[in-house]
Amino acid sequence: MSMITNDWLSELGAEFKKPYYKELYQFVRNEYSTTQVFPPAEEIFTAFHLTPLSEVKVVIIGQDPYHNVGQAHGLCFSVKPDVEIPPSLVNIYQELHTDLGCRIPNNGYLVKWAKQGVLMLNTVLTVRAHMANSHRGKGWEEFTNAAIRALNKQDRPIVFILWGRPAQMKKEMLNNPNHLILEAPHPSPLSAYRGFFGSRPFSQTNMFLQQNGIAPIDWQIEDV
Repeated sequence: MSMITNDWLSELGAEFKKPYYKELYQFVRNEYSTTQVFPPAEEIFTAFHLTPLSEVKVVIIGQDPYHNVGQAHGLCFSVKPDVEIPPSLVNIYQELHTDLGCRIPNNGYLVKWAKQGVLMLNTVLTVRAHMANSHRGKGWEEFTNAAIRALNKQDRPIVFILWGRPAQMKKEMLNNPNHLILEAPHPSPLSAYRGFFGSRPFSQTNMFLQQNGIAPIDWQIEDV
């Protein structure tokens, strides 16, 4: 695992010394050495590397990484440029097109968002190949909860986008009146038609940021 080295370290450094994290580290290390695990070990903390705490404007909370070969690279909902766009992201792009008129790109690589201050955080950061939720309950939730609490403490406005029940269960940690919380059903094909479509999270996010004197997000992903 490549360590976190930016300003997240001051908030999360204590987590690495706690008993739960030592157990988690041993579990994850054993998984990588004995089976196929995603994302690649050096990309586990990509969300933190690309979006320093001081630069976070928006938080999108996912569940656990994509579990098929070549998909996950440490940002929730994102895949590498040469990988087929997963169904949930297809629906996110459709809502983005409806909401802001963004052209639907030919790839699902969302690094552009991360570099603008969109923290794309899964609540569980690793997964065994082809086994969704296989690393749930091993300690990652405690670690990412610490990150969410650190974000909640920030005294500047941040938008939290909570899609689906697992993300919405984090709402109880978000009690800072500076922040905006947007909730909708998950964008997966199973639930997108229950209220994700038409929820307009992207325009609401940009309106809130601009109202608070913060540059909006350019949500358009370019073709590759």
